[in-house]
Amino acid sequence: MIIFKYTDFLIYNLNFIPDLSLGYLNLVLPLGISFYTFQQIAYLVDSYKGTKKEKNLFSYGLFVSFFPQLIAGPIVHHTEMMGQFRNPRLTYLNYDNLSRGIFIFMMGLAKKIVIADSFAQIANKGYANVTSLGSMEAWASSLAYSLQLYFDFSGYSAMAIGLGLLFNIRLPQNFNSPYKSLSIKDFWRNWHMTLSRFLRDYVYIPLGGNQKGNFRTGVNLMATFLLGGIWHGAGWTFLFWGFLHGLALVVHREWSKMGLALPKIPALLLTFLFVNITWVFFRADSWADSLAMLYRMFSKVTGVADFYLVSNYYDLPVWIAGVVLLFVPNAIEMGRRLKPSVTYLILNVLLFLINVIYLNSIVENDFLYFDF
Repeated sequence: MIIFKYTDFLIYNLNFIPDLSLGYLNLVLPLGISFYTFQQIAYLVDSYKGTKKEKNLFSYGLFVSFFPQLIAGPIVHHTEMMGQFRNPRLTYLNYDNLSRGIFIFMMGLAKKIVIADSFAQIANKGYANVTSLGSMEAWASSLAYSLQLYFDFSGYSAMAIGLGLLFNIRLPQNFNSPYKSLSIKDFWRNWHMTLSRFLRDYVYIPLGGNQKGNFRTGVNLMATFLLGGIWHGAGWTFLFWGFLHGLALVVHREWSKMGLALPKIPALLLTFLFVNITWVFFRADSWADSLAMLYRMFSKVTGVADFYLVSNYYDLPVWIAGVVLLFVPNAIEMGRRLKPSVTYLILNVLLFLINVIYLNSIVENDFLYFDF
């Protein structure tokens, strides 16, 4: 994974040395390499500690290559999967799992192709024309990307969980309405939960966690999120994104120790504002674009081109749908409450028809986390 993801980044930085001009390898990144590498790292560490053993090559291969979550997670542990694979009732038809699985899959697909891909058009247009944006357009672009990323990745995770249920396999939840979080700590408990679990168990805790004093705890948090940042992408903007989140967690920890707390609404807005601003470094193509976008977001500037995102009334339905879906129960919560009925049958049929219509549209975007 290191060779595929970081060789060109290393060459880019080495080329700053005078008289050195190395050529890039432009290696094609194998699909899903980060996710199945993480699963194997977790397996190897746990095996080394003696917490689990797997002597059957076929079983190990099944654990590593189970297709619903292979490409972009959730990142699973050996212990939570192998017991399910070996369950003698695995091949039995479970109509409860089938109904929940189909519903969660359809919801995840709709979140991706209806909501995320619609926001992608706004975000891509904005980030491709940063220097032409006015303040309102810059905010619209950044907010559109925040919503695109959430619905894209949570949509994929829901599809994986739904597919798993069709095979009587329960995959761990990966998102729990993270934009409703009241602190940055809560955000990371609810965003990409299996990655947070991996970083906690295999980076933060082995470094000492919070057991070696206040200063060391801060260092451990920073190291963990710097690693999380560079994992997401081989670039200084990703590293800085990880640094900002690590710093925010250190600040939040000190704030909490003083016994201070914000009211619910300001806490929610502050957390989302911070996350939205830091996503700029995650999305922008370069440092220059990141700084230009932030400048335009926080300066009273008008667009220098005839380029207006928010005045497009055709975008209004997707903005409304996106905001509403952030605050209603998420797909996994709705799936848990599901009781097979005529109402859910009609909802599944409607979701299927909507998905088919959008799958046949001219809009086409890959899952964002395929790049990581």
